[in-house]
Amino acid sequence: MVKVLVVDAEPARAAGIEAVLGFLEHESGAVGYGDGLADALAETWALALLTVDGEKGRWLKALETFWQQAPELPIFLLLPRAVPRVNVATLSAAVLGTLGLPLKQQQFSAALKQALSHNAQSGQARRSAAPRLVGQSRPMRRVQTLIEQVAGTDASVLILGESGTGKEVVARNIHEHSERRNKPFIPINCGAIPGDLLESELFGHEKGAFTGAISARQGRFELAQGGTIFLDEIGDMSMPMQVKLLRVLQERCFERVGSNKTIQADVRIIAATHRDLEQRIVDGEFREDLFYRLNVFPIELPALRERASDIPVLIEELVRRIEEDGRGSVRFSPAAISAMSQYRWPGNVRELANLVERLAILYPYEEVQLDNLPEKMVAGFEPEQAGQEESADDALQLEGGKPVVKLDEGGIDLKGFLADLEVQLIRQALDTADGVVAQAAKLLGLRRTTLVEKLRKYGIQRLEEESAAG
Repeated sequence: MVKVLVVDAEPARAAGIEAVLGFLEHESGAVGYGDGLADALAETWALALLTVDGEKGRWLKALETFWQQAPELPIFLLLPRAVPRVNVATLSAAVLGTLGLPLKQQQFSAALKQALSHNAQSGQARRSAAPRLVGQSRPMRRVQTLIEQVAGTDASVLILGESGTGKEVVARNIHEHSERRNKPFIPINCGAIPGDLLESELFGHEKGAFTGAISARQGRFELAQGGTIFLDEIGDMSMPMQVKLLRVLQERCFERVGSNKTIQADVRIIAATHRDLEQRIVDGEFREDLFYRLNVFPIELPALRERASDIPVLIEELVRRIEEDGRGSVRFSPAAISAMSQYRWPGNVRELANLVERLAILYPYEEVQLDNLPEKMVAGFEPEQAGQEESADDALQLEGGKPVVKLDEGGIDLKGFLADLEVQLIRQALDTADGVVAQAAKLLGLRRTTLVEKLRKYGIQRLEEESAAG
């Protein structure tokens, strides 16, 4: 059973729709296009059914109320027989489609599944509004410090870094740690929207502003009022749009396409790009004045290969998310983690996340071994760099990726040899993990408490302790 809101100007028709919903064992409520709609939207609904009024178009005003009061609530438009079809592509993204009247059970069931999927995705987006920024390497600690410093201000932020490094994660963390946290965070990928549509997406449009604009529509800046707008791939924005964006930054106002009414923009702007904007300025492809307006507080994200010590904890976080989403689980052997830590990761964290998800599907609830990894990852794997160095007397060799001791006629002091090898591996793990014992323990496949005991046993200091002692 779900709760469905019926919006119709004709009470008799609304009662008929409610009767069908009741027969299907769903809870419903009915309201007209007027003032009562705003009050009704204060409640929680799974789906709204909005009847199209073909004569006066009053339903368009009702749709604007949805945009203002409940922009994420999924809507299906109900079309009486005499009303022509409506192009939902020109309306809000929450308008999922149309249904004919009288309402049919099979039609409605399919629409309900689509609405529930929409709600699940919206809910997941809200839950991950500020995903954890994982990593304790020096580059990531620097990023975390910058976020803390700038979050409490309204300064424009420019996030730089390769594709897949987590620029939107940083933007969301800045928003969630700011005084605007209770207002919307609205992301838009400027490189994914054609230039002729980007202005309407950013600033909205009025009815009739262009072909297909059958109603007024809010843009992302209006939806972000009081909050934050995240302009991803700003380096791909056309020069004409750069001029319009510059005006918003300078004057804090804009107009919808087809309107001369000025709207004040109480919005914080965070932009991001993987491109070299200074080079694009030299090439005449990016405005220098816009660059300086955006680049008030730059944050540069390191590539994953520059913070390899974070990979074990990133893997742990990604597995945790898979488990929380009910998509199974997977574990990784120390050798697999070592190989993944040496890989160059051209796709950065996005590539790592995709790999972990793929391996969780291929090897559910199993431990991923070295030979389960993609060939390109294993091909460049050098075990000695991952804490499996050969001993100084060449007694330790590798066969098939496993350590093998070769004895000569003189024999070997096994106890001393193993102790020396253990010390070497512990020191390398600590160095790789920047002295963080928990991460070093993961690299070695040990519990943290076990590693702490070994540190005491061998008198090994953590890197930060050595620095402090010096």
